[in-house]
Amino acid sequence: MPDKIDYDTKIPNNVELSSDRRLQRALEGWQPKFMSWWGEMGPALETNGVYLRTAVSVGRDGWAHFDHVKVPEYRWGIFLTERKEDRRIAFGEHKGEPVWQQVPGEYRADLQRLIVIQGDTEPASVEQQKLLGLTAPSLYDLRNLFQVNVEEGRHLWAMVYLLHAYFGKEGREEAEALLFRNSGSPDAPRILGAFNEETADWLAFYMFTYFTDRDGKYQLGTLKESSFDPLSRTCEFMLKEEAHHMFVGTTGVDRVVQRSAELIREHDRMDIAPRGGIPLDIIQKYINFHYSVSLDLFGSETSTNAANYYTAGLKGRWQETRRKDDHQLTDDVGVLDKPRDDGTWDSEEMQAILLLNLDLRDEYVADCQTGVKRWNRILDEHEIGFRFKLPHPGFNRDVGINSGQHITPEGTIVDEATWQAGKSKWLPTSEDLTFVRSLMQPVYERGKIASWVAPPTNGINGKPFDFDYVHLT
Repeated sequence: MPDKIDYDTKIPNNVELSSDRRLQRALEGWQPKFMSWWGEMGPALETNGVYLRTAVSVGRDGWAHFDHVKVPEYRWGIFLTERKEDRRIAFGEHKGEPVWQQVPGEYRADLQRLIVIQGDTEPASVEQQKLLGLTAPSLYDLRNLFQVNVEEGRHLWAMVYLLHAYFGKEGREEAEALLFRNSGSPDAPRILGAFNEETADWLAFYMFTYFTDRDGKYQLGTLKESSFDPLSRTCEFMLKEEAHHMFVGTTGVDRVVQRSAELIREHDRMDIAPRGGIPLDIIQKYINFHYSVSLDLFGSETSTNAANYYTAGLKGRWQETRRKDDHQLTDDVGVLDKPRDDGTWDSEEMQAILLLNLDLRDEYVADCQTGVKRWNRILDEHEIGFRFKLPHPGFNRDVGINSGQHITPEGTIVDEATWQAGKSKWLPTSEDLTFVRSLMQPVYERGKIASWVAPPTNGINGKPFDFDYVHLT
């Protein structure tokens, strides 16, 4: 498989698509439907050129090319990392065997389901972010939004290729359904709850790209370990692109906290809303919401499905090959914290293989904590005593052992009345959301930025902040 990507074809790719005419025709038949979906559900703001990166190879070095591109003319394609000829299965009952280049019949349904769920998240985030360009705080931020959007579109292409290439008629039908479902639709919503939530303001966008795209990083990381080699190589390349999405989220929240801290120091008061800044307690509420919704994406803490996927070799653990165990988990145990009816917590020892979702979630939680430390360092630099923190994993949950429970951000199990009384302190209220949205006035002048967010420390690809990142019509 070539490292370089062929852009002389209708569908850019490095999978030698032209050698399989039937597959090529099928994907060329799906392409206009994708473009129709993009035109209807993609970014609402029309532009005349955005400074975007486009993959030119899949190797470790020099894989991205930057230039102004008209967004509807972006060349979406199919990119897999190079095949490792000696790669072997790293875990499960097939450990040590050569990885699969075709789908084993006994695992067909499960693999297809995993690919469909992953594929469904990609267009969903584009749909959620459709209107954000209309309120962009700067051209730099607008450029980053479009970069995230086009790459989520390409990640959809990645999963659609696998469905078309390896799952026959059923795969083609599932590829059609990926464009039929829409985020928040009452009749055909996206599969996972977090991808039906509204992303109506830029603070929510930064939180989404920090917390929810970070979940995507970990889900892709488990699929990168898959014994089904085309899926593994697809996800490995997707992770390269996903890193920028999380950068947008991390630095975006950094900049909101920075600006809020500046306003607090300038006016010597915590209530900076009258000064056009976002108060720290509202930022904390956004953290609480987006973090808890993203935790639901890991599924139930105990899962026989996850155990079966692992044993079969379909989906591994985060950084599976670095783990110092037998990679089969037949005798390993783990501990699960569970809420009790009397309002206390209990710990239960269980087979580790049943706690794989929890194992992945724990990796994610530790990663999320690094962002909180960054944001608190900014407050320290401004000598502000407020502290951001992640809420307890049981807080505000709709999936898993804590769904249906009333658990405070500190981890206290309370009754419904106490929960309702405290909810407005812990989660964004309608008034909070209305206030934040009132700040979302677009700034489209080069080198200028909205007053509620600080400019970035560095631009994109070595360019300055006042570079002409976006040409508006």
